[in-house]
Amino acid sequence: MKVDIEQGSGFCFGVENAVAIAEDSLREGEKVYCLGEIVHNDIEVARLTDLGLKTITYDEFEKLRDCKVLIRAHGEPPSTYEKALQNNITIIDATCPIVRSMQEKIRKVAEIARDEKGQIVIYGKEGHAEVIGLMGAAGPRGLLVTGKGDLHRIDYSRPVYLFSQTTKSRVQYEVVAEIIRLNMEKISHDLPAANLKVHNTICRQVSGREPRLRDFARQHDVIIFVSGRNSSNGRMLFEVCLKENPRSHFISTPGELNHKWFTGASSAGVCGATSTPRWLIQKVAEIIAGK
Repeated sequence: MKVDIEQGSGFCFGVENAVAIAEDSLREGEKVYCLGEIVHNDIEVARLTDLGLKTITYDEFEKLRDCKVLIRAHGEPPSTYEKALQNNITIIDATCPIVRSMQEKIRKVAEIARDEKGQIVIYGKEGHAEVIGLMGAAGPRGLLVTGKGDLHRIDYSRPVYLFSQTTKSRVQYEVVAEIIRLNMEKISHDLPAANLKVHNTICRQVSGREPRLRDFARQHDVIIFVSGRNSSNGRMLFEVCLKENPRSHFISTPGELNHKWFTGASSAGVCGATSTPRWLIQKVAEIIAGK
């Protein structure tokens, strides 16, 4: 059976950079804590734990003093840096450059929104590490919406500055933006577009994967999607595959492979989330090829 790996699968730049920074610090023999899991993939977290990286919770972070803590690619709100300063904690900042740039943009927009009595609306997953950081940057003007069901919370008579979590679906983001636009038009016909500013904050590396995955899923009899189960990006990209190919299967470890999935198949495609290490995707492909 022919087995192919989707070329764009594996760590995005932000995660790859964070992992490299962690590995460099650990090679130097430093004791490094990581605030939250460095990546939403249990196997990769276990590998880095074996190298000496210690994942900590926010409660544990509050109690630390005089040490080094790594900020993962998702970024952190201002309060985390303030606490680090209070407790003499050295921050190893591995925030994704795209996320850091968005945080800075949101902080600037927050000043404008304050003068205009506007709202900073962030489309994202509640409780997601990146979203927590973005909401922290937005301050009291920030409003989180997780989907169409939350849009009633927006005051459409006031200016709206719309941002998205970097790993959300571009198509879904456009739908949310259009609904907001239509609702604002119902309130006022006096140039409503001027009161809605949509910021293009979805990572191109992520958004570009959707069309490529659609093509990839159609080209194979069976699709194996490898991702951590708590990865929102993984769940979103798997749905892209499943829509194109009903014989798509989601796994987190090679041990979850089922030989029955490949019955009658002449080709299998293996792909994964931006939080899935390339070495794990390759390992899964090798196992399938050996069946």
